[in-house]
Amino acid sequence: MSDAVQPTAAEVRAAAEAVKTALDRHLAAVERRSGDDDPAVYEAFNELAAAAEAYDELLYDRYDEVTPFEIPAGDDTLPPYTGPEEPNALSVLIRRDYAVVEPQRLLAQAQRVEAVEEDGATAAAGFDAASGTVHGALGVLFGEFEPDEIASRHKEFGLEEGDSTLWVTAADDPADPGEWLETPFEAIDPQRVVCRFDVSAVFDDESDDEELDDDLDTDAELDDDGDLEPLDADR
Repeated sequence: MSDAVQPTAAEVRAAAEAVKTALDRHLAAVERRSGDDDPAVYEAFNELAAAAEAYDELLYDRYDEVTPFEIPAGDDTLPPYTGPEEPNALSVLIRRDYAVVEPQRLLAQAQRVEAVEEDGATAAAGFDAASGTVHGALGVLFGEFEPDEIASRHKEFGLEEGDSTLWVTAADDPADPGEWLETPFEAIDPQRVVCRFDVSAVFDDESDDEELDDDLDTDAELDDDGDLEPLDADR
């Protein structure tokens, strides 16, 4: 970084003081918390995380140094639950992503479904798989099979799984019929999320990287030329 855009020593010092202040506020909030999910503790945690991140960035930009600690970002976690202790209703919100990797397989499966349809219900629903379009085939398949069945048989339909997430949210009362159908995910209150489950290839990649690091640490070492060579089992 050039000297023209480097933070000043005073800015770094001010950021360090902000971390100390945020640390004191967080401790005070913890000491007087009203329960495990006290919103004041959650807010103080996020303030501390933001202050520490700002200080770390300025410290690196000015002195090319980093802090020895890492505070996880608050944005990656759910806020404290503030919904009813005994919910009278639940909403289960699910998103699953797929890639269409074999369009011909998808079209063939949709045509098989249409071939056994006798009452024309699929066509009446507005799906036109007979035209051979991918969007029409998707309409036929998702109209015929439950989402869970498509998830378990996605390869048969020429699909490849992407990320997925499932949120269970609590409500005081069931929604009125048809109330949320136009905007099903618009009014989600994060503080009413009871639990959440995520599936992503990102997690698999992180696991693979950790396993690779472990293998490199235990099974090989660099020789004088910088190449990997097996470790001597007798050492």
